[in-house]
Amino acid sequence: MNDTTDSGMLRLYEPLDTLKPVAEDLWCVDGPAVRMAFAPGIAMPFPTRMTVVRLSGGDLWIHSPTRLTPGLKAEVEALGRVAHLVSPNFIHYASIPEWSAAFPEARTWASPGVRERAASQGIAVRFDADLGDGPEAAWDRDLDQLLFAGSRVMREVVFLHRRTRTLILADLIENFEADAVAPRWRWLLRLAGNVDPDGKAPLDVRLTFRRGRAEARASLARILDWKPERVILAHGRWYESDGVAELERAFRWLA
Repeated sequence: MNDTTDSGMLRLYEPLDTLKPVAEDLWCVDGPAVRMAFAPGIAMPFPTRMTVVRLSGGDLWIHSPTRLTPGLKAEVEALGRVAHLVSPNFIHYASIPEWSAAFPEARTWASPGVRERAASQGIAVRFDADLGDGPEAAWDRDLDQLLFAGSRVMREVVFLHRRTRTLILADLIENFEADAVAPRWRWLLRLAGNVDPDGKAPLDVRLTFRRGRAEARASLARILDWKPERVILAHGRWYESDGVAELERAFRWLA
């Protein structure tokens, strides 16, 4: 993480808005900060990250798109045809309209609740299809997929890039580096319980699983059966190795 700041409150994962190779046919892109409201008058800046997979047929699959700049658009077009824009949960959708406008042939995929969330915020988003609890026909040669169960609020769709054993998450684990965040926000991260090296789902998300822990444990068991080697996160430092161990640690709150 470099020393660039977001109004002095957050160091971002520079360079931003550019493809960063992770493994063969797999890239991530670190985006700008966004603000998430925790309570009235409290909105903390978050780093953002999207993931790009080149499917075996050559098309591109994009998870949780971040802002689209002319430079990033050119880089992505050089990789292949943008075919799929994916909202993994009801929070991660804000940049889909600009990507959809730039790549009108791309199919847009909705997570549970995202249509209602966008409508409630007055954001016009076109979604073409809904994500389910198993891989879609368009990418079932390359990606595993499940709907993480147990919460009626945070219904995130989780993906595994099979060939590279890479798990792709949005908010089921957040892993903020405390020294990258202004001191005024560190107490909030510690309260939420998602500070590196012990990142996990934030407290407000964990509480939504109180009545569904058995279902959540079953979903976690399915993920662990995939034996991921790395875990890409949308917020904070992601895990380049020891994927299974990091997942067992991060989800110990389900025990």
